[in-house]
Amino acid sequence: MRSFKRPILITALALLGLQSCKNEASEEVSEDRAAEVIAEVRQEYVPDKRVALFDIESEPQGKSYVLKGDSNLPEAVAALREKLQAADVDYIDSIQLLPSDELKGKTRALVRTSVANIRSNQGHSSELATQATLGTPLKVLKHDGDWYLVQTPDNYIAWVDHGGITPLTEQEFASWKAAEKVIFLRPYGQAYEKAATNSGIVSDVVAGDIFVLKGSKNGFFEVEYPDGKIGYLEKDKAQPYKEWIASRSLSEEELVSTSKELMGLPYLWGGTSPKGVDCSGFTKTIYFMNGMVIPRDASQQVHTGKVVDSTKNFENLQPGDLLFFGTPATDSSKERVVHVGMWIGDNKMIHSSGNVHISSMDPNSEDFDEFNYNRYLRTKRLVGEEDPNLLLLSRNDLFMAQKPASDSLSKK
Repeated sequence: MRSFKRPILITALALLGLQSCKNEASEEVSEDRAAEVIAEVRQEYVPDKRVALFDIESEPQGKSYVLKGDSNLPEAVAALREKLQAADVDYIDSIQLLPSDELKGKTRALVRTSVANIRSNQGHSSELATQATLGTPLKVLKHDGDWYLVQTPDNYIAWVDHGGITPLTEQEFASWKAAEKVIFLRPYGQAYEKAATNSGIVSDVVAGDIFVLKGSKNGFFEVEYPDGKIGYLEKDKAQPYKEWIASRSLSEEELVSTSKELMGLPYLWGGTSPKGVDCSGFTKTIYFMNGMVIPRDASQQVHTGKVVDSTKNFENLQPGDLLFFGTPATDSSKERVVHVGMWIGDNKMIHSSGNVHISSMDPNSEDFDEFNYNRYLRTKRLVGEEDPNLLLLSRNDLFMAQKPASDSLSKK
């Protein structure tokens, strides 16, 4: 009798265990499916996490799953919800769409220091991701203590501390855009307390800094900072924004001239200003000072413009073309673009590597750059190309509410 009941008991326990395993497996499949759907949507809507945010994950809660995280892509979140419903996955939606309501409408900001350091994470010890010069408009997505998650005009998403920006409402931002502006053009300089160089200094300024133009006095522009401070810029080092942008032609001569003004500038990882540049920050700065906003990183810049060479036939190149370097794709690995420089003619390029300097692509030249020559991938031409990732300031209202036109203030 005991020997008969025991197998029944064991069988029953085994069936119970099997059923338990089935339930666990069912939940795992559901959880895996939720994660799969999140990954599918992320791949479709966020191929580059540097310029779009879809930081969402699922956590099991009973027979359901809690979706947590942030995104600034309403269409991606809507697609995620639809796909989960179609897959019959039960979930609790705790996703936060950005900009965050905690910002209380201040979803815009202006850089208020000569150069703002924008980092990969909160904290001054975090990696420098990029920089933005004074007057650069930013989208504010959320804040965490004294740090703000922002998106730059080239769509780069990273963190900046509160001291570097002035948050604004949409209405305040619109008022700022409607005001006349002035842009500083020299690599370095100062804004003074009065219209005299022997007066006190309000702050340092660098090329690309943009201020509200208040007036003109004694050979100086009176300017207003985003936080309301007043300063004075020497007229021969600045220009009304409308006049400046109307004069930009992206000519070979202007691109080369701008690049050489930064000769010797030290390499700075994440730098995109005259205070230091990495390789792509250098090319980005050159193009910005000639009226075009281009993507932040070399691996993004390489996807703009048109190919003009991929075989080291440098005779096809024109000054201003961008040369890209790295490792080509193989059967088991993707292409890696790790460096960029700008062609200046005469078989030479200018680039930031250690510092900003000129190298030759001619094997017979004394300054031949054998290292980069051997890892050359291709050259792209940006000038004259229609590309949604190339932002011409003459056609865009990034800094001004009106189209550029001539301005008479510089003549007073």
